[in-house]
Amino acid sequence: MPELPEVETVCRGVSPHLLGRAIRAVTVRNASLRWPVPDDLGDVLIGQQVLSVQRRAKYLLLEFASGWLIIHLGMSGRLYLVEADAAVAKHDHIDWLLDSGRVLRYTDPRRFGAVLWMPGTEYSQHVLLSHLGPEPLSEDFTPEYLQTKAKGRKQPIKSFLMDGKIVVGVGNIYANEALFMAGIHPNRSAGSVSRARLLLLVQAIKQVLANAIIQGGTTLKDFVGGDGKPGYFKQELQVYGRGGQGCPACGAVLKEVRLAQRTTVYCGRCQR
Repeated sequence: MPELPEVETVCRGVSPHLLGRAIRAVTVRNASLRWPVPDDLGDVLIGQQVLSVQRRAKYLLLEFASGWLIIHLGMSGRLYLVEADAAVAKHDHIDWLLDSGRVLRYTDPRRFGAVLWMPGTEYSQHVLLSHLGPEPLSEDFTPEYLQTKAKGRKQPIKSFLMDGKIVVGVGNIYANEALFMAGIHPNRSAGSVSRARLLLLVQAIKQVLANAIIQGGTTLKDFVGGDGKPGYFKQELQVYGRGGQGCPACGAVLKEVRLAQRTTVYCGRCQR
């Protein structure tokens, strides 16, 4: 599933091609995504200009004068630009024709993604966004904030970090990497992690995510950015996907387990 760096990469990739452009036509070939695509999407958008392109958590947000187009890529979604005469493939579900003559295309083989409309000026009031925690790269995400949220929590720190109500966008790949960088065992209870180690953890999360964005995200299977290129952060992964191999820090064999139904890789010697 595309995580925060991958969605940010898509956001940055498509933004220059969308800003200030008006929607000339909307073609919905398959409205059966995770939630049905609104029947009146074309009526709402045709003639409107894209005022901004933003990201909140793993959601892409296109701002228009009358509201927000909210897009989630789900497990296998892609959002990218094609020429107006580009051939349509089996899983190309939605096209937005721009006044530039190009088409913003949404493709999703598994159809776990979403394309929704939120009228008004406050996208944060949408039911999918209203409960979300702070952005991990923002100034709001601090050791003090994390310590307050973790107090008394027996939940494993890795599962705690992946809770979008605590902080958004720290998905499985990057939780593994940040915990390794901070030297924290993924199964340690969140409430038992000291403030000093939470400081290291916050720094690690910010560093890992920032580096992943620079590299265009992580391509493990079929992710590509808005420009059609894969992400290259996979080459920098320290632990994720390396269970049974040597720890890059101490050489001990990395352990791979299932924690909350997610693949978890860690070094039993370096992470406590």
